[in-house]
Amino acid sequence: MSKLTAGPAAALAGVLHDGMTIAVGGFGLSGIPADLIDAVRDSGVKDLTVVSNNMGIDGKGLGVLIEAGQVRKVLASYVGENKLFAQQFLAGTLEVEFNPQGTLAERLRAGGAGIAAFYTKTGVGTVIAEGKPHQEFDGELYVQERGIVADLSLVHAHTADTEGNLIYRHTARNFNPVVATAGRVTIAEAEVIVEPGQLDPNHIVTPSVYVQRLVQASGRVKDIEQRTVRPRPAVVGA
Repeated sequence: MSKLTAGPAAALAGVLHDGMTIAVGGFGLSGIPADLIDAVRDSGVKDLTVVSNNMGIDGKGLGVLIEAGQVRKVLASYVGENKLFAQQFLAGTLEVEFNPQGTLAERLRAGGAGIAAFYTKTGVGTVIAEGKPHQEFDGELYVQERGIVADLSLVHAHTADTEGNLIYRHTARNFNPVVATAGRVTIAEAEVIVEPGQLDPNHIVTPSVYVQRLVQASGRVKDIEQRTVRPRPAVVGA
């Protein structure tokens, strides 16, 4: 059965509501479901809790939801390059729950795997661990972290088939696979969409069972947070 929808707004129809938790794949601006993020902004839904590695930059990616005043709380590992996000956090108008990056990834993976909680040494003895249960294992102290299950997950894939099997490309793979499994409903946008049977099963990263809806990604320019280059070395004898 094809899961392909007419567009981002159609893919999100009947799914969005105020106060929901949305997990979003990507790392900065790499591998983000930009079309779906814009559609969430255009819907006007508010009081959102957003789970993502970071909130992009001002005016790009998840930054558009911050600018629109639609986000109440963020679970992230990095404030990143988003100045408005930092301002709202410091002003106390935006609730932020910081997670070590590996812990955030594992919380999402655990949620997708049906694991309610796990223990890790990361964060023990810091503000990250305050108020959380602790347990000693083999003479070492660990802190309990809860798995994350989102009402909605949004991910970006490079290639998909119409059944919802997903393949990611290079570093755009980042958080997308664990986000895809952590949502009660998962919607994916993909740059290339093919018919069933055209993907090598050995290359599929996210099986279609995790994906409820699919949308064709637009051909927008892929933004870069910080373009860093170095001079090309001179060629001897040129």
